[in-house]
Amino acid sequence: MTRGRPPARPTIYDVAQRAGVSKSLVSLVLRDAPHVSPQRRQAVLTAISDLGYRPSSAASSLAGNRTRSIGVAIDDFENLWFVDLLRGMRRVLDESGHTVSVADRHLNAHLERDPVEAFLSMQVEGIVLAMESGGPVPDLGGVPVVVAGARDVVPPGADFVANDDAEGARLATEHLIGLGHVRIGHLTGGGGIAALRRASYEATMTAAGLTPVVTGSGATTEEDGYVATLALLEALPDVTGIFSANDVMLLGALAALRERHLAVPEDVSVVGYDNSPLAASHYLQLTTVDDRSVDVGAYAAEAILARQDEPDRDPSHVLLSPTLVHRASTSAPPRTVRR
Repeated sequence: MTRGRPPARPTIYDVAQRAGVSKSLVSLVLRDAPHVSPQRRQAVLTAISDLGYRPSSAASSLAGNRTRSIGVAIDDFENLWFVDLLRGMRRVLDESGHTVSVADRHLNAHLERDPVEAFLSMQVEGIVLAMESGGPVPDLGGVPVVVAGARDVVPPGADFVANDDAEGARLATEHLIGLGHVRIGHLTGGGGIAALRRASYEATMTAAGLTPVVTGSGATTEEDGYVATLALLEALPDVTGIFSANDVMLLGALAALRERHLAVPEDVSVVGYDNSPLAASHYLQLTTVDDRSVDVGAYAAEAILARQDEPDRDPSHVLLSPTLVHRASTSAPPRTVRR
């Protein structure tokens, strides 16, 4: 007596075929991603039920004559925000079998070639623009595009995801005000994101009856933070609170304060933005705004995959709510005022 072979276990490809969609869209439904139409979501769920499909983390991606690559254009590798953005993208794209290529606009400036044009020549299947605009965006030739973080240029039909920078700056400023600080300065840089955070800081200070003081106008590196802090100490010698446009600038601020023999937070409380690994380190323990950059990356990747399956769907615009992470770099202001 011979025994028959057990029936083959249904795969994610079987679900995709039964539902009439791609494997990538099935993956989005399994993650309950928001970028799927109700009709297609229901078709996938029905196919899963009919087939008795059980997801497998070891499922491989569909083969075919596709590059299965996504290009990510960023401003500068020195900005730690991009690390978490890419981590969030990988969380989604590893399962779908896509690879990620990253181009730094500043690093490749000597090549006189825009990173977007380079990605198009590579025939990537999607592009994430995570950089401030360096001019008009070239013709994207129908390639799915998601703008992540930056807002100054959103190509027609592109999806958009970012944290709510105005809300995050308000949280940072109100945190210092709530601790009792009234002489609060802001370190800023150039670009649209920094401008949003600056405008929110100024509005929050004005609403509280306080005078905003802003220094810095260039980039947002550690050196820029150092220079901007020295300028702030000149403009507002008795400052007791500093809100920095990002955590990297705040490192420069710490160096400038130490140089002037000012302790954190005993003399000056400081707040950053991004909740980078540096801010969370046991040594620094910086109060900062968590901009949910991992989630921004995940949403961006999901939007790319969704648009591959539904090219004509309406673009999505998502603003994620940030949170304040209170650590050791902020406290009540000193009782005596420095002069």
